[in-house]
Amino acid sequence: MPVVDPSLNSASVAAESVVADPPRRPRRRPARADVLAIGAYALLGVFVCLNYWGDVQHRVSSHLPTDHSWFEWLFAHGAYSVRHLENPLFTARQNAPDGVNMMANTSLLGVTLPLAPLTLLLGPQVMYALYLGGALAATAGTSYWMLSRHLVRSRGAAFVGGAFLGFAPGIVHHANGQPNFVSNFLLPLIVVRVLRLGEPGRWWRNGIALGVLVAYQIFINEEMLLLTALACLVVVAAYAAQRPRAAWARAGAFLAAGGVGAGLALLLTAYPIWFQFNGPQSYRGLQGGVFHGWGEDLAAFVTFARDTVAGDEAVEKTIGLTEQNTWFGWPLVLVALVALVLLVRRSFAARILAVLVVVFTVAAIGPKVRFDGVETAIDGPWAYVPDDLPLVEMMMPTRLSLVVAAAVGVLLALAWDALAGRGRPPVPAPRSVPAAERTEGTAEPAPPAAGPRRRWLRPVGYGALTLALLPLVPRPLPAQQIDPPPHFITAGGWRPYVPAGRTLVPVPIPSNVHGLPTLRWSALTGQAFPIPGGYFIGPNEQGEGVFGAPNRPTSTLIYATMDAGRVPPLTAENRRQAVEDLRFWKASVVVLGAGPREAVLRELMTALLGPPQRVDDVWLWDVRPLLP
Repeated sequence: MPVVDPSLNSASVAAESVVADPPRRPRRRPARADVLAIGAYALLGVFVCLNYWGDVQHRVSSHLPTDHSWFEWLFAHGAYSVRHLENPLFTARQNAPDGVNMMANTSLLGVTLPLAPLTLLLGPQVMYALYLGGALAATAGTSYWMLSRHLVRSRGAAFVGGAFLGFAPGIVHHANGQPNFVSNFLLPLIVVRVLRLGEPGRWWRNGIALGVLVAYQIFINEEMLLLTALACLVVVAAYAAQRPRAAWARAGAFLAAGGVGAGLALLLTAYPIWFQFNGPQSYRGLQGGVFHGWGEDLAAFVTFARDTVAGDEAVEKTIGLTEQNTWFGWPLVLVALVALVLLVRRSFAARILAVLVVVFTVAAIGPKVRFDGVETAIDGPWAYVPDDLPLVEMMMPTRLSLVVAAAVGVLLALAWDALAGRGRPPVPAPRSVPAAERTEGTAEPAPPAAGPRRRWLRPVGYGALTLALLPLVPRPLPAQQIDPPPHFITAGGWRPYVPAGRTLVPVPIPSNVHGLPTLRWSALTGQAFPIPGGYFIGPNEQGEGVFGAPNRPTSTLIYATMDAGRVPPLTAENRRQAVEDLRFWKASVVVLGAGPREAVLRELMTALLGPPQRVDDVWLWDVRPLLP
C-alpha cells in the first residue's frame, strides 16, 4: 500500500481521478452558477464582435480582411453545397475551371454544412459575425464544463479558467479573420475522453466517443487537433513517468479504447482524408516551407496583446514577424510562475502543466531564437526539423505556444481553486479503484489548515490573479468599412450574360493580395456564378502548395497595372494572351466595378478587349463573340 501524501489538495485528487478512473456523477440540472457562466461568455462573445455588428453587411476585419472574406465565402460554400447537393470536398465556384480542393484548405465544413440553413436565411456576413462570437463563447463553455466537472470544485475557478481558455490573447488574435482557430469547443471534450481511456470496463464506449469527436474535429480544424494530440501525448507520458504502476495497470484498457477511437475516426474520415491528399487540386507541402520560420519571439510572452485593454498596436511592430499566440503580459507570467512554484509540489495536475509549459514553450521558439524582434544566432529546436516532414510541414512553430496558453488557463483555475478550497472537504477518491491499486493522490488527503498566519494568502492570491487578468480583457475586434458589391451583381443583372458552364471574370481577378471586393461578389451572391482566381492554397506545376491560382499573363498584367497606377505599353501579344486567358477561364463576360483603381483598369481592359458597355453601375465587356 503506497504512502499517501497528506499535502495533496482537492485539485490534485480531481486531476488524478480524470486520468485514472473518474466516478460516475448523477445527472442533475445545471446549477445557477453554470447558467450565469455561460451567459457571461455569450455576452463577452458579442462584445468582442461589437464593431462588426455596427454595420455587419459592410465591415470586415481590419487586420485580416482577406481572411475574413474567405471565411464568408466558406459559409456561402457550405450553403451552396447543401442547397445543390454537391460534393462539399471540392468546388469549381472559385479558381474556375480548375477548382479548389476544400479538404486541402481551411474549409470549416463541420460548421458551414450544419449551419447552411441559417446562412441561406441570414447571409454569410451575418453568419460570420454570429458564429465568431458563438465559437468563442462555446469554447469557454466547454472548457468551464471540463474544469468544473473534472478538475476543480470552485465554480469561480472554473469560470476564470474557462474564460481564459475561450478568450486568451492568442485566441482573440486569431478571431481577426480566422474563426477556425477559435472553434475549439470540441477540444476540452477530446482531452477529457483521452484521459478517461484507461477506465476499466468502459474501453468500448470511451473509444467510440473519442472517435466521433476526433472525426468531427477534422472537419473544423486539423491543425488544432494535431496540437491537442501532441499535448495529450505529453500528458500521458508525464503521467506514466510519475505514476508508472497506475499507468501499467490501465495500459490495456487505454490501448484498447484508443484503438477503437482511432479505428472509428479513420473509418469516418478515410475518404475525405484520401481526397485531401490525392483528390483534384491536392498538393504536397507548402512551397519552400514558408511557415517554418514563424517562431515565437521570447519577448512576446511578457508583451500585452494588441486586442486587449492594455495592448498597444505599435508594440507589435517591434516584436517582428509573429502571430500573437502568447502575449500574456508580464503580470500574468509572474503570477503563473509563482502559482506553479507553490502548487507543483502538492498538486499532481500542476506538475503535468509544468511539463506542458516547458515542452511547448521550447518547441514554439522556431529555427532561430528571437528576442524583441531581433533574430539571434542561437539555433532553436526547429532548426533540426526537416521542412518536408509529414504533418509537420505546414505547421507554424509559434502556434505550438497555444498549448502553453491552454496550460496557463488550467493553471489559473487550479490556483483559484486552491485559494477557494481552504478548509473545504476534499474530493473523494474514485470508488471503482481498488485500494490496492490506489497511488499517491487517489486517497482522501487531509485538508491543510488555514491558520491565522496564512489567512492573508487568500485576498493576496485573489488580488494577484485579478490584477494579472484585467489587462488581458479583450477589446472589440477592429473592423474596417468595405464597399458593397455593385448593384449589377447583387440584383442579378449578370444573369443574361453568364450561361451555364461559363464564368464571370471580375476585375481585378481575386487573389491572396488583390481583388478582396471581387471575391466577396461570389460570397454575397451565394456563389451563383463561378469566378477565376481566388484566395486558397492549390498546387503549382511541381505539386507544391502555393497561395492562390498560378498567375496567367492577363492577371499578372492587371496586378502590375494596379501597383504602378498606369497602363504599361501594350503589344499584339498582350491582346492575344488576353483572349487565350479568357478562353482558359471559359469566360463569357468581364466586369469592372467602382474602386480606387477603376479608371486605370478600365483603360487597360479597353486597350485589351475594346470599348466596354456601361450596364447599371459596372463596366462590362461581353467576350462571348471572341470565344468559341
